[in-house]
Amino acid sequence: MPNGSLSLPARLCLLAWDPERSSAADTARLHHLVRAGALTELAQRGLLTDDEGIATPVDLDSRTGDAVLDGLLDLVRESMPHRWRTWVRLHARVTFDAVREQLVAEGHLRAEKKRVLGVFPSVEYALARVAAARALREETRYVLQGPVPAGQVPERDAAVAALAAAAELRTLGFSAFASAGPGARRDDRIAELTGRGGAAAPGLRKIVDEVWGAVSAETARAAASAGG
Repeated sequence: MPNGSLSLPARLCLLAWDPERSSAADTARLHHLVRAGALTELAQRGLLTDDEGIATPVDLDSRTGDAVLDGLLDLVRESMPHRWRTWVRLHARVTFDAVREQLVAEGHLRAEKKRVLGVFPSVEYALARVAAARALREETRYVLQGPVPAGQVPERDAAVAALAAAAELRTLGFSAFASAGPGARRDDRIAELTGRGGAAAPGLRKIVDEVWGAVSAETARAAASAGG
């Protein structure tokens, strides 16, 4: 995938920006998706582990060198124990805001100061590297469509695709799932990618399943609220 140096949550955040409109789509569910990406990456790095369903830091000192991931790791360490699904939504905007500012600092997004009604200061964010965002979207579609066996997809790419599918990002479009086939075949492909994203260590598959399920539940809840 392009932007290979970006963290998993940064790639998910960038993926939610619509290259055609240079703006973010699905903002209501984006906070949970980005937090889920951060949890997954910390688990893939072996810094968060599962203790009977509880997201548990492996020690008090390890760092990643990424300010966003380290910030979440500190939050988990300093908070009461919570299950993975709780951490997907608890203070999720903190992680989202930090990732967005990171993308601005690295030149992927552009922060534009505005005034609402000509009086109240506001900031709008837009894509600064449209071609890179479009390439990331196409690569994610390619992974979801399934021409490459899931076992040969890099673990981070598999995690990005599976979580984006769980959040039903509109930026991917329906064509992202067309080649995977309808119904069970499509679900099987997503399940395979979820398994691949959790293949790095014993117990990681359970963590990824929990986080993926939380994103799916939040997406369904948001859709129900919008419909009601």
